[in-house]
Amino acid sequence: MNEALQLEVGHKVFEVGAGSGWHAATIAEIIAPSGSPRTSWGHVYTVEIVRELADLARKTIMKAGYGDRVTIMHGDGSLGFAEAAPYDRIIVTAAAPDVPKPLIDQLKPEGILLIPVGDLSLFQSLMKITKNAGGKTRAENLGGVAFVPLTGRHGQTS
Repeated sequence: MNEALQLEVGHKVFEVGAGSGWHAATIAEIIAPSGSPRTSWGHVYTVEIVRELADLARKTIMKAGYGDRVTIMHGDGSLGFAEAAPYDRIIVTAAAPDVPKPLIDQLKPEGILLIPVGDLSLFQSLMKITKNAGGKTRAENLGGVAFVPLTGRHGQTS
């Protein structure tokens, strides 16, 4: 997924679904590499809807030494995080029924959004959404995946 995001040093990334924090750490190491000048660093904003997981992710990130490059929040990631938008890249680690509009709105021109889209059957399509300089989007199906359901306002309903 990191390869499909085409991450670069200095990018600002929004992740939906912090989980344990591991994936945010891998992104941080690409966009704000250890040992590089802080002036070139990007930042990862990640949100987790399950409070206990958000707390775990925060501890994991701090212990791994990425606390200055990753911000972990508890909340509904399907709404995005407008306070830090727009983002160069957005990654969603849970399956949505459709691409949430707030995420498209918070993506910079020339940005990439990666999201599994599908139903509750645990088979979805990994969609790569690119926004051009004029704000128009194009979707590319990268293949079949199986993710847990996205919850929240723009998530799955049972």
